[in-house]
Order: sequence, then structure tokens, then C-alpha cells
Amino acid sequence: MDRSESLHLENETLRHKLSLAEQQVACLESSLASIRDVVPVSPEQQAEEDKDKALSIIVLGASGDLAKKKTFPSIFGLFREKLLPQQARVYGYARRNMSNEEFREQVTEYIKIKPGEEETLKAFKDICFYFATESYSSTKELSALSEQMKSGTEKEASNGANRLFYLALPPVAFVDACSAIRKVGCTTTGWNRIIVEKPFGHDEASSEKLSKELGVLFREDQLFRIDHYLGKEMVQNLMVLRFANSIWEPMWNRQYIKNVKITFKEDFGVSGRAGYFDQYGIIRDVMQNHLMQLLTLIGMEQPLSLAAEDVRDAKVRVLRSIPPLMLNDLVVGQYGPSPDGKHRGYHDDPEVPKDSITPTFAQAILWINNPRWHGVPFILKCAKAVDERKAEIRIQFRDNPGHLFPNAQRNELVIKVQPAEAVYVKVMNKTPGLSSNLVISDLDLTYNEKFADRYTPDAYERLILEAIRGDHNLFVRSDELSAAWRIFTPALHKLEEEKIMPLKYPFGSYGPVEAVEQIEALGWKRLAVEAQSKV
Repeated sequence: MDRSESLHLENETLRHKLSLAEQQVACLESSLASIRDVVPVSPEQQAEEDKDKALSIIVLGASGDLAKKKTFPSIFGLFREKLLPQQARVYGYARRNMSNEEFREQVTEYIKIKPGEEETLKAFKDICFYFATESYSSTKELSALSEQMKSGTEKEASNGANRLFYLALPPVAFVDACSAIRKVGCTTTGWNRIIVEKPFGHDEASSEKLSKELGVLFREDQLFRIDHYLGKEMVQNLMVLRFANSIWEPMWNRQYIKNVKITFKEDFGVSGRAGYFDQYGIIRDVMQNHLMQLLTLIGMEQPLSLAAEDVRDAKVRVLRSIPPLMLNDLVVGQYGPSPDGKHRGYHDDPEVPKDSITPTFAQAILWINNPRWHGVPFILKCAKAVDERKAEIRIQFRDNPGHLFPNAQRNELVIKVQPAEAVYVKVMNKTPGLSSNLVISDLDLTYNEKFADRYTPDAYERLILEAIRGDHNLFVRSDELSAAWRIFTPALHKLEEEKIMPLKYPFGSYGPVEAVEQIEALGWKRLAVEAQSKV
């Protein structure tokens, strides 16, 4: 072997050893990043540690309606309030081809600004960038995006870089997208977190399958399953209302409470998303997630602390106390055209199959089998194309046992979640003046009157911020998800297997009359404004 061949062989050997060394360094960096992620820190500590790090927010599905209408306006809200690190960047990632400028115009399409915020909006647009991909399972484009992030602000950040991946995607793309992220999208100098949008499966089995597949790729503490109802201002207030006011705890049980009614109503149909909705229906779309989150906060015992795991443990305990929903405790409906002919029925939508039995209305009676709530019906009602748009909780107390005022009506605690947040208690009073009639009055806290000068963030804004801080308090844990699906899956399967026809109700009505009859039989009462009772 001559000298040139010997030198060539030595060089090849050195290159191989260097390559192995680089791989070992990368593995060590990844391991250190994982260890750093696992060490528990408070959200406050996390925020302090992250303030000088770069933050990349990658929105997968950036060209979709959810991203345009909710995700990007919420990220802008955090930017405007100076709640993002100085070295934050926003990356859109989707299958549509567009330039950075086209993307920036799309990002700001649904952002509403006040006079004087024009420069803030311009600055926000400057930190937004776009990458196109052929498929969310592809590693080629995601690897190129990762390299650009590394060579940009992440390289300039001396204290490391964090990445938040927001999956504004249909559920069928979750695993493929997360697999690509795991392979080529993660940073090794900070944390990696994934926000996953609902629906989380179609039933108990599919939900558990999805959880297992995601669990192979990312740890539970890296996954943030988003239910935007948990970010709403009034939902945030539920625990404060319950556990920071001593007047409620002695009465928060079956001895004093007759029933709990949780309602979600919309005065419009499914136009524009009928194809998606018909695959899931109102129970999967609203009741199994949004309304069950409200039920757990009303029904749970006081958690050991406000730490995320303690709160979620308390929610799981109450879910496990609820037996599966029975068909005789369920009313389902489907809207038809309005009586005046101005609104078409569900079957009239071109995206809906003519033989569809998908419910657009559902009312379920759930029972919590524990000493606090035994025998108290929890009435969950969700509906589309009914008389009004609102989401609220009504806790109806038992009738007054006294005989002095036989026509006195029940007290009721009302928590309005939307559209106008409020808390009020219905109490009996004598009408002023010479009248001797009783009247229901409201002890009223209406948010937009009491807190008119306070900034109220959008639910998504709060949730994205909590994910950045690493606080899981407002996100759904895998066992919580499984416990909720266990309650609804048997009834859902029976509805589909037995092809049970939903009851018809006109667009703009209150819903099927059978639903009212069902809860009246359980002792629910609609309160009148005035009771004719002599004092």
C-alpha cells in the first residue's frame, strides 16, 4: 500500500470516527433535553427559565379555518400583551403553496385591532413565516423547516430554544405528523410540546388507540390535548366560585341541590361543516368533551392543591363515579326546516346523506354515584338550530320546606359561560310598594358591567399561553379522556347499530318536546317571573 492510499484510509477512518462522535453528541443532547423536560418545575419557574430562550411556534394545518380564525389571532393576542419571548417566531406549515407575504395576509385576516395597534400588527407579521409540505408525514420539508429554525433565531439564542407544535389538523393526521416531528422536528436545546385539537377519537377504543400511538412518540407531559372550553373565563371561575366562597360548600350536595342542568345551544345549523359534523354528531362534538368538562368542575371534590395533576386527579375520580349512559336516559333529535321556510333542515344540506341519523340535538341524564351526589340528576343538553345561542350551568336547589310562602319558587344559581359571562342567584323577594306578591330577583354579577375595563383573553389565547408555560391544568389527560368515553361509548354504539331515528324538531324551536317531558319527570322546573302569594 503506497503512502497516498494509506493517508486516504486514515482520513476515511477519521471521518467515520467523527461521524460517530457527532451522533453520540446528538444523542446526549437529546437525552439531556428529555431529562430537562421531565424535571418538574412550576409554571412560574418555567416562565423565568424560558424568557431568554428562543420560541418557535409551528402551526401544522396553517391554511385551515381553525388556524386562521382562532390560532393565529390568539398568538397575536399574546404577542400584543408581550407574553411571548423576545425571540419568538411563528411558522405556518401546510399543504397549500403560498409565499411568506401571502401567508402573512392570511394570518391577519381575522385579527381585530384597535386604533394605534397598526405597528404592533406589522411587527407580528414580520415574525411569521411559511413552509409548504406535500404531506404531514413527510420528513423532507419538516427537516428543512427545522434547519431554518436552527440557523435563525434559535442559533442567536445563547440559552437554548423551545418548540411548540400546534396540530390544527384532522385526527387522522395526528400520528403521522407527530411521527415526523419526533424524527426530524425536535429541538435538542429546550423543550418540545405538542398541542392536539379535538376530537380525540371516535369512541373509547379509537381514543385509547390514538393515546397509545401518540404515547409511543411523546411523553404525557409533552402532550397538551386542548378543549377550548377549559380556557373560557367563566369556566376558569368555576373553581374559585366553588372553593373560595364558604357559603357554597355546605349546600353543594344532594341534601340541598335538586338538579344540575348544563346547556349548550346554538341558533344556527351545520352549514359549512356538515360533512365533518355528520361523521361525529352533537354527542361526540360537544357533549362528550365540552359539557363533561363543566360537569367535572361542578361535581368534583376539592383537589389537594391547584397543581395540574391534583386537579386532574379530582376530575378523573368524579368521571369514574358515573355509570355508562343508558338509552332511556337519552333523547336525540335532528332539526328540520323552519316553519317559515327561511332555514333548511339538516337533510336539506347537500353534504348530508339523505338517510343520515346523526343527532343535532341530545339531552342526557347522568348520575354520579357517590355520597355527595347520589340521586341528583345531571342534565346535559346540547343542540343546534334552536331558539337561541348560549352556554350555561343552572344549579336548581330544592323547594323551600316552609309553609309560610307556599308559592315561593326554588332558588337557582346560574353561571353563564357565553355569550355574556355572568353569575347570578335567583332569590325570592317581595315586590316593592303596596303589592304583596313575591317576585324572583337576581343577585347579579355580569362580567361586562363589573369588569368593563378589564382585558378578557380569548380561550385559545389562554390555553396556548399555558402550554408555553408547561401548565397542564387546563388540558385533558389520557385517563380523563378514557373515563369520559367509557360513559358515552355504549349508547353511541347502540344508536348506530340499532339505527335509532332522532326525533324531529323545527329549526329555531326549543327542541323536541320529549326532552322537556323527560326532565320534568325528574323534578326540573322552569321558574316563573312572579309568584302570586300573599305575605
